[in-house]
Amino acid sequence: MKLLSQLLDRLTYVMHLVSGFLLISMMFVTLSDVVTRTIFSMTDGQLDFTFIGGVELIKYGLLMMVFFALPHSVGRSQVIVDLFTDNFQPRTKALFDGVYMLGYVLLGGAMCYGFYHAVTMSQMSGETTQDLLIPVYYFYGISAFAAAILALSALRISLCNLFAVEGQVSL
Repeated sequence: MKLLSQLLDRLTYVMHLVSGFLLISMMFVTLSDVVTRTIFSMTDGQLDFTFIGGVELIKYGLLMMVFFALPHSVGRSQVIVDLFTDNFQPRTKALFDGVYMLGYVLLGGAMCYGFYHAVTMSQMSGETTQDLLIPVYYFYGISAFAAAILALSALRISLCNLFAVEGQVSL
C-alpha cells in the first residue's frame, strides 16, 4: 500500500510540474499573440505574423493546467478556518479533514464520469476545435484521467485522516 501511495505522490507531482509548464506556455502564447497583433496594427497590415488558434491554445491549456494542478494541491493547499475547529482534539480535526476530502473524491469521480461520457459523445459526433481542428475527445480524455487521479489522491488523503491512530496523520 505504501508503494502505491508513493507512486500516486510521484504521479501527482509530475502532473503538477506539467501544470506549471502549461502555465508558462500559456503566458508565451498570449505574449506572442499580443505582439504579433500589435505589429500587424502598427504596420497597417503590411507585416502579418499573426497566427490562428491562440485563443484555443489558451482555452484548452487552462483546462489542462487546472486539472493537472488539482491532484497534487488538494491535500496541501486547503484554506482552513479554525474558528470552529480551534479547540478540537487533533484526532477530531483529522476526522473532519477526512470527511471533507471525501467531497473531493465525489467531485473528482463525478468529473471523471462526465468527461468520460463527453469522450464517447465527441468521438461519435466527430467534434473538433474551431480553429485548429483538433478532436476535442483528446482534451476530454486527458481531463477524465486527471479527474480520476484527483479522486484517487483525495481518497488516499481521506483514508489517511479517517484511519489515523491517535491523531497521527501520515501521508
